[in-house]
Amino acid sequence: MKQLILIALVCATFLSCKSDKPTDGKFHIVTTTSMITDLVENIGGDKVVVQGLMGAGVDPHLYKASEGDVSKLFNADMILYSGLHLEGKLVEVFEKMQKQNVNTIAVSDALDKKDLIGSTLFASNYDPHIWFDVANWEKITVFVADKLSDAMPENREYFQANAAAYLKKLKVLKEEIEAEIATLPEDKRRLVTAHDAFNYFGKAYKFDVVGLQGLSTATEAGVQDVQKTASYIIDHKVKAVFIESSVPRRTVEALQAAVNSKNHNVVIGGTLFSDALGNPGTPEGTYIGMFKFNVHTIVSSLK
Repeated sequence: MKQLILIALVCATFLSCKSDKPTDGKFHIVTTTSMITDLVENIGGDKVVVQGLMGAGVDPHLYKASEGDVSKLFNADMILYSGLHLEGKLVEVFEKMQKQNVNTIAVSDALDKKDLIGSTLFASNYDPHIWFDVANWEKITVFVADKLSDAMPENREYFQANAAAYLKKLKVLKEEIEAEIATLPEDKRRLVTAHDAFNYFGKAYKFDVVGLQGLSTATEAGVQDVQKTASYIIDHKVKAVFIESSVPRRTVEALQAAVNSKNHNVVIGGTLFSDALGNPGTPEGTYIGMFKFNVHTIVSSLK
């Protein structure tokens, strides 16, 4: 019901005057997840003003737009969101805005369907956690730079130069994480987490990935999920399981208790950043810092 009210509010807002439109002469971009916010800030630099809707620890699967969010979206020159139904409760809002000719762009459109992991268990029929393969993020970087260049052709060289510099950083990131992952034997590359967010990571870096919850956190794990995952941990002698910054830790603690009750010791290896970056101003508050942190946490805990 609340979401229907917000959709109605979007329609009403677009019929009203645009007196709240910023007058600072800047190009205003609204982003959804913190990963996209970080990327746009790197490419857009001082030519754009970026407003992210979702901060550290925010779960995009469950995020509900507020009236303030609708105002930000309405007054934006461009909206960049992940797509593939990651922002499940905002999908209808974005669809309404697209019909109102708002420049609303899903960054997942950068990827060919062959780059996506299919899933009949998720609304889009694809796993939406595309940022966990750096190769995908490289393609999205090029895509976003092109979209900004199309919107502001006078700044094309600036955006393309920023994107090229960022792509160099992503290349270094890939080399660093691949070197660290190589120190972990393949038979120990079994990643058990709170929800199924790491399939792209697993495919790219040869990890067997098991999520206690499904692709979305909208449905909580049940007793059968806990018991099935506990059996996997015991059968494969997994040493550590991981909680996530945007998912309550209680389900993983229940899993740990179930495993330990069967005389197999499993520890909580740490907190991974899955659907959101860390706090602004910290290394984990950037995409590159988040990826390094996750890989170091995983490798050091599973060794």
